[in-house]
Amino acid sequence: MRSFLGRDILSLKDFERSEFFRVFEVASELEPIARERRNTDILAEKTMVTAFYQPSTRTRLAHEAAMHRLGGHVTGFSDAKMTRAGDWYQESIKDTVKMLEYYGDVIVMRHFQQGAPAEAAKWASVPIINAGDGWGEHPTQVLTDLYTVLNEMGTIDGLTFLCIGDMRMRTMHSLSYALTQFDAQVIYVAPPEMSLTDDFKKELDKYNLRYTEAEHVADVIDQADVIYMEPVVQPDYTKARQEASENKGMTPANYQVTRKLLADKAKPDSIILHSLPRMDELPPDVDSTRHARYWEEAFNGVVMRMALLALTLGAME
Repeated sequence: MRSFLGRDILSLKDFERSEFFRVFEVASELEPIARERRNTDILAEKTMVTAFYQPSTRTRLAHEAAMHRLGGHVTGFSDAKMTRAGDWYQESIKDTVKMLEYYGDVIVMRHFQQGAPAEAAKWASVPIINAGDGWGEHPTQVLTDLYTVLNEMGTIDGLTFLCIGDMRMRTMHSLSYALTQFDAQVIYVAPPEMSLTDDFKKELDKYNLRYTEAEHVADVIDQADVIYMEPVVQPDYTKARQEASENKGMTPANYQVTRKLLADKAKPDSIILHSLPRMDELPPDVDSTRHARYWEEAFNGVVMRMALLALTLGAME
């Protein structure tokens, strides 16, 4: 297994099965720190730089909380418009990253351009962690999701994942790549204009992922062990920021998971994951059902980022 020390976390295409379990192992070791709301000093001499060119709530704050839990320091920006990268100068990724690497020991980047973190990694002498790049990937979120599944279900192998939403989403890409390393199968449900592209299907076929597509959640939810959701009503992730319009639209019933649908058709022990934010595809009254795991998923987001920071910075190698 390759070392994580100094390693960029850019894509889950790069992950081997043993590496998933190493990350899960470290997350499990560190979880009590977060669960007990304690801080340690294992990264006391390290600084994390955040470079967020797109809005974020959970991803940015989870990374920052993780670094604080490990005793490290945090600096960076959450609004590129307030930097030279986002104002009149439009400073290049190369020039920005060549500066940021002097300010810390790891850079966590979210960007509206697919491939931007990989471009940053070409120029940085410190690890780059991809916190979401346009329609590309979101590896730290999906590592969080699979860690949640492992904790809740006791396994990832042998499960059926029902993926509902926009298949252009970076989480859907990373999850699909990740599941090629497990004995799992996937059912995709998406609006036609948001369905799997032919190029992505070719990739999944090359990696031997077992998957099917369906038109209506209600037709297949009874097969699902893990119900994995994203909105179909959402902004354009290739833009730095998109303000809400007066009429955002409503989610068609085909792509909603309601309390009644769960009661009528879902497996009793199935779980729902959603990286959030949500629209009307997942009504709030589902929160109090036995299926909801997205709040635990959010907690695990801190734990997983703790593990990745500890590994890439050498504290747990």
